[in-house]
Formats: sequence, C-alpha cells, structure tokens
Amino acid sequence: MVKVFTASWALLLGMLFLMVGNGVQGTLLGIRGAIEGFSTVQMSIVMSGYFVGFLFGSRMAPELIRRVGHVRVFAALGSLISAVLVLYAAIPDWMAWTVLRILIGFCFSGVYVTAESWLNNTASNENRGQALSLYMIVQMLGIISAQALINFADPAGFLLFIIPSVLVSLAFAPILLSVSPAPVFGTTRSMSIRDLYDVSPLGVVGIFLMGGVFSALFGMTAVWGTEAGLSVLEISIFTGAIYFGGLIFQYPIGWLSDRMDRRKLLVIVALIGTASGALAVLFDLGFLALVGVALMIGGISNPLYSLLVAYTNDYLETDQMAAASGGLLFVNGLGAIVGPLVIGWLMSLIGPSGFFLFIILLTATLALYALWRMTQRAAPSTSETGPFAAVSPVVSAATVEAVYSELTEQAHETEQKDDER
Repeated sequence: MVKVFTASWALLLGMLFLMVGNGVQGTLLGIRGAIEGFSTVQMSIVMSGYFVGFLFGSRMAPELIRRVGHVRVFAALGSLISAVLVLYAAIPDWMAWTVLRILIGFCFSGVYVTAESWLNNTASNENRGQALSLYMIVQMLGIISAQALINFADPAGFLLFIIPSVLVSLAFAPILLSVSPAPVFGTTRSMSIRDLYDVSPLGVVGIFLMGGVFSALFGMTAVWGTEAGLSVLEISIFTGAIYFGGLIFQYPIGWLSDRMDRRKLLVIVALIGTASGALAVLFDLGFLALVGVALMIGGISNPLYSLLVAYTNDYLETDQMAAASGGLLFVNGLGAIVGPLVIGWLMSLIGPSGFFLFIILLTATLALYALWRMTQRAAPSTSETGPFAAVSPVVSAATVEAVYSELTEQAHETEQKDDER
C-alpha cells in the first residue's frame, strides 16, 4: 500500500481536494437554498441537475479525452468546476443553479474518468486493486471532510463557495505537474439495457433502485435537514455519518458476499435499510438516534451497489464486464436523476418524512424483487461466483472492469496454486 501511495500521491491528493469541493457544494446548496427561499420542489430539480450532467458526462467525456487528450480535458473541466462553485453565490436563482449543477455534474464525471485512467496506468498488475481501493477511500474521506468544512463560515455568505473553488483549483496543480505520463485511452461500448436485463434482471432493477437511493443521500440530505429544522452543524454530522457508514460497512458485507448466496444477502441488507428508514418515519427520534439511522442507511447503500455489480458479473464472462459496467452505470444514472424529483414531490406532500419514505420504498422494493427472483432460477454455488469488489456509483466502467479483471486473475492464480499442492 505504501508503494501504491508513493507512486500516485499527487493524483490521490488532488482527488481528495476535489471531493472536498464536491462534498461542500452538495450540502451547502441544500442549506443555502432554504436561505434563498427556494421551495423543496425547486431544490429537488436543482439537485437532480447534477445527475443529468453526470450521466451525459459519462457518455461524452471518453470521446473528448480521445480527441484532445487527458491533460487538456482535465484542465478545462477543472477550471469550469472552480468557476461554477463561485457562480452559485453570484447567481442565487434556482433555475440558474440547475444549469450550473448540470454543468458541474458533467465536469466531475469527466474528471473521474480521467483520474481513474491515470491511476490505472500508474498502477501495476500486482497493485492495481490496492490503488483503486485507496482511490475510493480517498473519495469517501474527501466528502466526509467536506461536512466539517461547512461549519467554518456562514452559509448565507460567499466564503463557503470560495474555499471549495480554491481547493478545486489547487487540486489540479499536483496532478498536472506530476511526472507521470498521460495514459493511452480506450473507449468501451456499453451493453444494451435489454441485453443486461436478459443476463441479470435483478442486477438491472436493483441498480436502478440504488441510483435513486444514492441521489437521495448525495443530493437531498441537506434539503431534508433544513426542512426538518436541523442546524448547520447537525446537518453536517448527519451527512458525514452517511458516508462514514458507507466506508466501514463495505468490506464486512463484501466478505459475507463471497461466502453465501448473494441474493439472500441483498435481501438482508436491503431490509436493514428499510427498517432503519422506518424508525425515522414512525418515531420522533432525537438527533443522536437520527445519526444512527444515517450510519445504517449509508452503510447499506454503497455495499448494495457493489453487491449488485458483483451479482451481475457472476453471469458474465470477463471480456463482457466492461460493456456491462457501462450499461449498469447508465441505469444507475437514470435512477439518480429521478430520485431527487420524487423526494421533492413527497416532501412537498407530507413534509420531511418523505425523505425516509422514499428510501423505505426503494429498499423494500429491492428486497421483495430479490426474493421473487430467488424463485425464478437457482443461485450459482459460492465456488462458481466471482469476487466482490468495493466500487462506487461514481467510478467509470473502465475502473470497474480493471478491478474485477485483477480480482478474477488473482482468484485463478490462487486456484492454480491450490491445485499444485
């Protein structure tokens, strides 16, 4: 791990700053929107804009990189991100914010694709899995750190928009000045949704539902917090607990997924999310109890995404994984766009509890659908399933393929050694 960090510290440091900037803008806009008098529905449209841009960016960024190169795309998108972060405060209008959110979502998508390609190129076959795991840990730590930054200035002022803008600008200095050469970039074709569904109906439906959950947590948590009357400090703690839960529960759930029927584990984990959300809806919880709910909901969301990807890959050949990953990311993006819009509508009807009701509906639907799918075909034995990898909904298809290709290769090498013994 030390060798991996030494080889890629500039990229990881840059990504840490970038994720702090991204984490701040997501939470800050939810708080600032209430200060500016925007309605819940208007803020849901604003928050949905990020995922519209992200979806388009995941499709268009690879072609931009292929045409003009990593360095130019990286620098251009970074400049736009830095500018947008300042423009939020300069143009306090929900329609303008929606446009800016679409733009910044597009830019972050391109930045992720570029950074992950660079990291893949820097890492060797022996340590690529460690490098990508470290990269995703840095992403989570950046978003968690961003929640602390929210408390250092008044959300009604300009400073909290300027600080992440500066951090984003600084993020690109170590990356662009790094001696590591820009990688050769290859594009991958996504598998059609129909073909994906034929391979794994549960994978496609589940990924769509988890896209809604992910967008709720990433986009609407601060909006919910302001509606619920939480202070800025409480909102930042609640949001940080969501991502901290995702960080600490990923690997225990991954360990279990390699040792049991993944559909059973999907049902159990989804029902834990359902029960956690139900506690917040049915009872008037104190703040510490709400933090516990956030920890549990965050703890099941990212692992569920990784679990669904691993389950889908169980029915694929290795050379199909890249195309399938691209298709799954597209399905996830569609769910993420719809998520904030539905939450905004629910909250406008029934108040803050609409936030948790949405999560309950999605996780319960996933559990019920997984139970039904268990009656439609037998599960592969644990010896026949592929490895679990902790992946995030924001990583590129190429990264998912690289992680699974390396894990599969390692599994084959282990089997060969066992056979030799």
